[in-house]
Amino acid sequence: MAAVFPANQVIVVGGGLAGMSAANQAVECGGKTVLLDKSAFCGGNTKATSGINGAGTKTQKGKGIPDNAEIFVADTLKGGAKKPELAKVLCQNSAADVDWLVDKFDLDLSLVARLGGHSQPRTHRGKERFPGMTITYALIQMLEKIAEKTDRARIITKAEVFKLICNGKAVVGCEYKKA
Repeated sequence: MAAVFPANQVIVVGGGLAGMSAANQAVECGGKTVLLDKSAFCGGNTKATSGINGAGTKTQKGKGIPDNAEIFVADTLKGGAKKPELAKVLCQNSAADVDWLVDKFDLDLSLVARLGGHSQPRTHRGKERFPGMTITYALIQMLEKIAEKTDRARIITKAEVFKLICNGKAVVGCEYKKA
């Protein structure tokens, strides 16, 4: 099935944490979004992560943790990141991303731990057992609420994207099949 969506609409493929973040951000910025997920329900693979990393967050500052994006970039590169330019974007945006989740979705990310190759405590989570799913589920609930009440969001499940429609180098649409 080919999908023709309005030109001012964002198409997001995947209903996990990344897709839900993108869809919610598009709506928050005044756009419309349609989210396509191949599964019968959204959620992706972020079900049992240790939390979400952020450097220089409000939570860290409140706890007196001396972390920042530069330290996070150094830790990430030391850990073997293969694309320094992507690592920099990830790390430099991390505080705003974590703070957005706390502020916009009322998530408890008040516990901060030092995990993996981090030199500072920067893995944020709440008291729940599966923080990845807790974060993702909050974003799913927000997008579902917007989709129910407005025409600014639409979620299509059992939709497997198999082709991107391009105009030159720009992706302008997609084709998907319903499972």
